[in-house]
Amino acid sequence: MALSPQPHFGSLATSLSAQAERHMGDLARSDRCWSVYLETRLDPLGGMRGRACLAGRLHFVDGPRRLTTAWIFVGDSDQEIVSRFNEFSPMELWRLAESL
Repeated sequence: MALSPQPHFGSLATSLSAQAERHMGDLARSDRCWSVYLETRLDPLGGMRGRACLAGRLHFVDGPRRLTTAWIFVGDSDQEIVSRFNEFSPMELWRLAESL
């Protein structure tokens, strides 16, 4: 099991805005490998404090197969959402993917 940053070469860019998604790394275990992408967008509800904020969700991609979380991250900046993503261990990401 490993999470390693890789340049983005997947087909996900054709379905998500290039500025809204980024390849965060790969999860590999036995014969299963997921490329993990983080998608961000402006939160249409404006956040708890009534001001603009960002929301983020994860995409787990293996060829044509894609699993997508709900919008599980909320933050004031892109850096804050990436920081929250980085708090997940590879095992937690596996559990999240398996729950989808």
